[in-house]
Amino acid sequence: MSEDRRLAVLRAIVEDYVATHEPVGSRALVDRHHLNVSSATVRNDMAALEDEGFIAQPHTSAGRIPTDKGYRLFVDQLTEVRALSTPERRAIQNFLEGAFDLDEVVDRSVRLLAQLTRQVAVVQYPSLPRSSVRHVELVSLLPTRVMVVVIASTGRIEQRVVDLETPMSEDVLAKVRQRINACVQGLRMVDVADAIAGLPAEFAPVERSAVVALVASLMETVAGQREERVVISGAANLTRVPSDFPLTVQPVLEALEEHVVLLKLLGEVEASEQPTVRIGAENDVQQLSTASIVTSSYGGEGQAVGNLAVVGPTRMDYAANMASVRAVARYLGRMMDAQ
Repeated sequence: MSEDRRLAVLRAIVEDYVATHEPVGSRALVDRHHLNVSSATVRNDMAALEDEGFIAQPHTSAGRIPTDKGYRLFVDQLTEVRALSTPERRAIQNFLEGAFDLDEVVDRSVRLLAQLTRQVAVVQYPSLPRSSVRHVELVSLLPTRVMVVVIASTGRIEQRVVDLETPMSEDVLAKVRQRINACVQGLRMVDVADAIAGLPAEFAPVERSAVVALVASLMETVAGQREERVVISGAANLTRVPSDFPLTVQPVLEALEEHVVLLKLLGEVEASEQPTVRIGAENDVQQLSTASIVTSSYGGEGQAVGNLAVVGPTRMDYAANMASVRAVARYLGRMMDAQ
């Protein structure tokens, strides 16, 4: 059997099954895909593919459907992610460029991804440890109370209120603000602590305890373990074709409600523009063993700061979903740079 023809037959089965949700027969393949061989030859190829576990017959006298192994081979044969059309790219750009702050950027991104793929979309907020410092603001609330505000390069904002043992004048607060920003602007969050560790020594002894408190608060803000946030859109898309899931879609929906599960999945994404696809049992989470997940990282300033994904049945349009995930990740990264 020709290896190229076998792959062509598998590709045709996957494409037809994704489009029709009906088992695919040899005659339909010959009629629709111009394989230039007889139905008998295609049947032999299908029998070989079935023996190797790439396709299966759901019931007697039916056509064939892809298995998880077949989908994996199909995805692996996609040598490159196809580019979106000009109208598709323009639509993404117009939709996302109307956002004005980080919350709106993330919200628009997740809704757009769900609309493009007709799957469940998941977008992680930019991770603070992966970001860099844009600005630190110190806001006097009372003479002995100051709010420390950290604005990340991605637009993410963290804040803490610090109670001081001694009052701090506005002049001294302004000096502390200026020195902190001179030390940390543009630095990665993980490098901030080393950059400001010696800062209190620059101030007079009477001012030092208050500066120590502010520096300690800033260190805790950038280094502390913050709860990562994810947003989800399009869960109803999973219920369009209930038979896409062998028994019930309920375990998948339950997994999507657990942000710990989603963060674990997104945390496994490698920093790359090329989407990663996990199919069925390749997912470590048992509840998602009947689903496929297409994931990608996104970033501002040339580095990954967060991840996004679409979750759907194994019977999904992998080529289109991979293209959409990559496109939204790229635009989201540009929006991070612009924040």
